[in-house]
Amino acid sequence: MDLYTRKIIGFSFDKSMTTDLTIRALENAYINSKPKDTVILHSDRGTQYTSNAYMKKANELNLVQSFSAKGNPYDNASIESFHS
Repeated sequence: MDLYTRKIIGFSFDKSMTTDLTIRALENAYINSKPKDTVILHSDRGTQYTSNAYMKKANELNLVQSFSAKGNPYDNASIESFHS
């Protein structure tokens, strides 16, 4: 979700939450938004988002990763309320 426009810009579906799934969603978001500058990519600390493969892909796309504080459920409130 782009927090400025509140639009969903990238997604992917699968039976389970894997690193490959999150990378596909990330690539989808990048293609749809075509960022001109560095983008901050915020996520929780799930293993999919902290994996070497995901971090490598984010770096290739010139994305700066930002993570929720440990034990802070409010950092992802915008996307959590979208899913509710």
